[in-house]
This record gives sequence, C-alpha cells and structure tokens, in this order.
Amino acid sequence: MDFVHSFAARRVMLAEGSVYERLRRHPHITFHPSMRHGVLIYDDAGRRAEAEVHGGYIAAAKAAGLPLVVLSDTWRANGENIAASTFAGLPVNQDNIAFLKSLRAAAGHEIFIGGQSGCRGDAYRPEEALDSAAAYAFHRPQMQALAEATPDFLFAATLPALSEAIGIARAQAETGLPYLVSFVVRSTGTLLDGTPWAEAIKVIDDTPRPPLGFAVNCVHPKVFGAAMAVLERAAPVLVSRVVFFQANTSPLSPEELASATDLLTESPDTLAVQIATLQRRYAIPVTGGCCGTDEHHIAALGAELGSANSAAQG
Repeated sequence: MDFVHSFAARRVMLAEGSVYERLRRHPHITFHPSMRHGVLIYDDAGRRAEAEVHGGYIAAAKAAGLPLVVLSDTWRANGENIAASTFAGLPVNQDNIAFLKSLRAAAGHEIFIGGQSGCRGDAYRPEEALDSAAAYAFHRPQMQALAEATPDFLFAATLPALSEAIGIARAQAETGLPYLVSFVVRSTGTLLDGTPWAEAIKVIDDTPRPPLGFAVNCVHPKVFGAAMAVLERAAPVLVSRVVFFQANTSPLSPEELASATDLLTESPDTLAVQIATLQRRYAIPVTGGCCGTDEHHIAALGAELGSANSAAQG
C-alpha cells in the first residue's frame, strides 16, 4: 500500500524518534554551523552515525511489525544556507533522500520517506517567521530539490507561525507530491504565534491543493492532548485532519525548552502509553518521537501499538 492510501485507511505506522538531537550530541561528529546535520552524508563518520541512528528505528519498526516513516536530515538545508556554505552547488537535499533510499533498500522493510524542511528562523520564535509571500519565494527552491529526489511525501516540520506555513504549503503543493504541515502547538490550542490551531488548519486547507493532513511535533503528549481537546471542541470535523504526531519527552513550554541546558527525557514505557492512548483516541495514523527520544522509546511505542493492532485484526 502506498503512502497516500495508507493515510486514507488510517493505517497504524511508526515514525522515528529524535535524529537531530541525538546526532548533535554524538561524540564523533560535528554539526555544520548553519545546515546542522544536513551535510553529514559527505563525511564518513557522519554517514556512519546517521546510519546507526536511523538503523535503530528501522530495527524497532521491524520488531513491531509496523511500517516506518523516516524524514530526511534536511531541516536546515534550505537554499540560503547551502549557497552561503562550502557545499554550494552540491545537491544536498537530493543526496540526503538518496541516502535514506539506500537504507530502505538494505532494510527489507516497509519504509516511507519524507523530504523534510523547516522554517527559516528559530522554530521557537514566531516573531522571526516570514510572511507568506516571502516564505513561498524562500522555500520553493528546497521543495523543488526535495521533489526532484522523489520521496514519498514532503514534510514541513516545527513551524511556529501561520504566515510562513502558508508560503511553505504553497511551495510544497506546487511540486505535485503529497505533503504534510507540522506545527508546534500550545496546550491552549494555538500555534506559537497565537493563531488558533483550528484557524490555521482551515486557512491552509482552503487552497487549491491542500495537504494530506497536519502534524504536530516537538511537544509532550500532555500538551498535544490538551491542544487536541481544544480543537475537538472548537471544530470537531478537523480532528481527522491531524494525522501525524512526534512527541517531545519534556512538558516544558517552548520558551523554557529554549533556555534549558539539559535534554529532559522520560521512560520509554511511560511515553509509549501516553502516545498510544492519544493514537487510539484520535485514530492518528503516524506516531513517533522528537527531542529526548531514542530507539528504546520507539521500540516501546511499537510494542504498544503493534499489540493493539494485532488484537484489533484478530
């Protein structure tokens, strides 16, 4: 079953846990100052580290008997950052997708690949967000580059503001690939810029080619659950448009997380139960982890979802 039909069937799928934060703390590699982990594929140690992290999540999905959704390490590989670096002229986005395709081919498991992008500024600072027209112009080259590598879908992650999300969605839609838009939300049911989440979904859905669905990443299940409850009260018809959740292990606010020096985590079993409870309540097709998670969290989530899925099929 392809990616679009998997979503239409509300099929249970795993997403990876943290990649960015785990690689950032890896003892044998160094992040690029602007593109972060987006250019590790050009370094032997970097490729090995990436393969190790992604490989742990692939093993967890295999053990659970569930499809896996992986995202390219291109969150900061936008055209501006590439052009200002020593990697100018290289097909960074395309090469990252090709790397994930090589891991998929070797894995012998059902894996869907998303071409990932992020906002231009700090994901926790909505005041840095571009307006919609500027966002379209800024993000369009990266969307075109990602689409050239033919991932299964495009994924815009950790968006704090509606204005930039509108421009990104327009650039994603233009490629013809299915795409998802992922926000950081507050427990009060708003984006970080104060826009009600229901309003943001409606605005982006009211386009000639709306996204396959909406996602939330980098928030704790308690925050996500509270935001979903607000959405359910405000616009119950929109609940089914939320199709992807990647949980942070800390319930702190974005402002508190931005100033935290230590990475806060939570036990795999505890987090897995919290995520799985929300997955079952709202029939969210894809769930996984974000900051603070590793392969142990995804293995615990896979066991929780896989056992429930087997019982339902039985």
